Amino acid sequence: MSDPRPTIRLDKWLWHARIVKTRSLAAKLIAAPGMRVNATPVARPAFAVGPGDVLTFALGARVRVLRIRDIGTRRGPAPEAQALYEDLSPPPPPPDLSRPAPVPGGRPDRRDRRRFAAPPPDALD
Repeated sequence: MSDPRPTIRLDKWLWHARIVKTRSLAAKLIAAPGMRVNATPVARPAFAVGPGDVLTFALGARVRVLRIRDIGTRRGPAPEAQALYEDLSPPPPPPDLSRPAPVPGGRPDRRDRRRFAAPPPDALD
């Protein structure tokens, strides 16, 4: 007779794998529409997941697709957490380089303001 498949709560696994910082954030992520386990919508943090399950969810502006390798026993360091899953997500889109991004850290100087300024009205003709 075979042993039952090891499982863990979905919110606890997301926390162990360091996908989210806290279990309460994991519960909010699961309760939001869009969390799927093996293409089945899930809305309960206590949903049981195990090795081989595929999670699909939106996190920020990206859609993440993760295959669970192991359930883990603790919330360990990052290399240990990354060993719990295989990332099947599509690569992020390249950044839009058509406009320079403002540099954080205070008020822009004269040169920065010129870079971000709109073109002069006579240049549009």
